[in-house]
Amino acid sequence: MLQTLSIRNVVLIDKLDLDFQSGLSVLTGETGAGKSILLDSLGLVLGNRAETSLIRHGADKLSVTASFALPKADNPVCRLLAENEIEVEDGLIIKRTLNTEGKGKIFINDQPVSVKLLREVGRCLVEVHGQFDNQGLLNPASHRGVLDAYGSYAALLEEVKNRYAEFKNARAAREQAEADIERAKTEEDNLRHWVGELEKVNPVAGEEDELVRRRLELMNAEKIIEALNHAYGILTRGCDVQSALRQAQSAMYKVNDMVGGKYSEIIDDLEQAMIEAGEAVNAIEAASENISLNTGELEEIESRLFALKGLARKHQVGIDELPGVLADFRQKLSNIEFGEEGLNKLRKAEEQAKLSYIKSANELSAARKAAALQLDASVMSELPPLKMEKARFVTRIEKTDEGSWNENGFDNIYFTVATNPNSPQGSLNKIASGGELARFMLALKVNLARTSSVETMIFDEVDAGIGGATAQAVGERLSRLARDVQVLVVTHSPQVAAKGNNHFKVEKSTNDNVTTTTVRELCSNEKCEEIARMLAGEVISDEARAAAKVLLSA
Repeated sequence: MLQTLSIRNVVLIDKLDLDFQSGLSVLTGETGAGKSILLDSLGLVLGNRAETSLIRHGADKLSVTASFALPKADNPVCRLLAENEIEVEDGLIIKRTLNTEGKGKIFINDQPVSVKLLREVGRCLVEVHGQFDNQGLLNPASHRGVLDAYGSYAALLEEVKNRYAEFKNARAAREQAEADIERAKTEEDNLRHWVGELEKVNPVAGEEDELVRRRLELMNAEKIIEALNHAYGILTRGCDVQSALRQAQSAMYKVNDMVGGKYSEIIDDLEQAMIEAGEAVNAIEAASENISLNTGELEEIESRLFALKGLARKHQVGIDELPGVLADFRQKLSNIEFGEEGLNKLRKAEEQAKLSYIKSANELSAARKAAALQLDASVMSELPPLKMEKARFVTRIEKTDEGSWNENGFDNIYFTVATNPNSPQGSLNKIASGGELARFMLALKVNLARTSSVETMIFDEVDAGIGGATAQAVGERLSRLARDVQVLVVTHSPQVAAKGNNHFKVEKSTNDNVTTTTVRELCSNEKCEEIARMLAGEVISDEARAAAKVLLSA
């Protein structure tokens, strides 16, 4: 909800600060007083184009600041700002400036933002109906969401969304399988050749390290044997290690009793050393016997390493990855041989998912058609009192082709109108005039208020070309609408003005050849006097004042 609007140096406005309340606020004043300037100013903080012609004569820049209350914790504007990392706590403050050089700045809660983001935020905050550009209900892209919200079939919408996701995934799986099989068929000969090459070599994961180790051993076999024999000789010739350890142990036995067994641990260590020395001797002997001097084995290892490295280079992988490459090639050949069977299963799954989606989407279409008939009837019932008894409002629902199906079903939805009995149905913004459009919007909004996330609506020229009972009907519907959302209306109709909870008068004055527009909120007596002026003109009669009181009490 719009709370405050501060304007500096915009056309005829020097300095203006306004406070707004909930309910219906009306703005009145003589033609040319500057009511449009207020809307232009508000339009700046909603993302409308900023032009230097809006800067007050003699000023170097303009600025407009608006604050909004956001009572709903989870609302579109909060989600939008969160996506753009803009913090929102108690409310929203939007400020926009523009200098005479055409350079401007935009801030939302003191953070600089782009015009694009401001425009998106503005659409979430305020709907303006009348002389402004297409937005809200005037955008056909919004009509599906509006009808769905009006119809209150959220569970069915969720069902269609889930069924579409299943259908989409099933279709993607089938398409991927078809592509894989087709790609595999084009390289089948190569695959069979590669499989043959790899199977001939039969690579084993981890064998490269073992082959390299074994090759190094064979290449140095003579040196290794020499070293082993030398070690064996050292341990076994002359006074060998085991004999020396045994003699040492015997000596310790002789004195151990003399010290009360104090050397028992040393004797045990010597015993263990003899055992380990014996094991070492045996191990060296065995190692020496196992060293091969077979040059043929070395040649075989060299040949295998060469073959493995060649295959690894060919397939651009490491040697240890070759078994995986072979498995992959075998799988591709298997897919070719048995792929049609699997593909048929995927096709059946896709068809089943498609039928489930169609069933749910048809149920959604039926619900939409029922909601559309209800909405059409409700809007049509509002038109005769608004002096549009010959107009027709029709919600068109068209089924799209399969290529356009999505998670929202397969319906294109448009709100269409015809202002005359023999004229064709067309889009709202192309068929209706400014005043008719505003009244169409009013009739729609009265019915859609409970479903809208926008909490502020502005109507301009809603009373164009009407008066009397029609204007009274417009005022009543604006008042009804204002029970659910904040409504601001620029009006020349006393019948509409009388319905306002808050009344602002726009005035223009000239002092020292300087013209200034001001706005002030009227008290009860002033409100009555202003409505009397709207009824009588420049000279306010007692009869006009009496009529104004009647309107205010109605």
